Amino acid sequence: MSDPANLQQVLDRISQTAVSHRRVTFGDIVDTVGSRSFGPILMIVGILLLSPLSGIPGVPTLSGLLILFIAVQILIRDEGFWLPAWIMDRHFPSDKLLKGIRFLEPVADFIDARLHPRLVLVVRGPGSYLVGGVCVVIACAMPLMEIIPFSATAAGFALAVFGLAMVSLDGLLALLGMLFTVAIATLIGVNLL
Repeated sequence: MSDPANLQQVLDRISQTAVSHRRVTFGDIVDTVGSRSFGPILMIVGILLLSPLSGIPGVPTLSGLLILFIAVQILIRDEGFWLPAWIMDRHFPSDKLLKGIRFLEPVADFIDARLHPRLVLVVRGPGSYLVGGVCVVIACAMPLMEIIPFSATAAGFALAVFGLAMVSLDGLLALLGMLFTVAIATLIGVNLL
């Protein structure tokens, strides 16, 4: 199966998995989108952080550990990524997952209509190491985001943008994500001083 090429394809694959299972594990989702596909997983974690879940103590740190774990593997390995069983076995009720997907579908159509492959070198080949490096920095900052209101949500937005850029091969979107990340990091830094 080829890698998904846009957000709607990612949602369709997850939806097909959810329909065929009562409970969907994170491992099922990884298998559905592909263990070599860092973009969809990054996007999924980013979307989770955009939700109210990011306000639950510990969720930003756990999300940061997940992103760090995957991003480091992407930077040093070529054959995909591996996750421990305790992460892969985490499950979601299918009905809630399908409800979330239905909510996101109109947004996915809107986003997919505006994205297309451009500046591909930013998200493929050597350029992907820059995106991976920025994701490592965001992941390392996640524990700090536990105490700074809404910063985990901003990080989730950046991660979702990077994931979407990698899925759609849109290097311009990745560059905009990097500018957003620098702006948010500066704002957080200024407020901490």
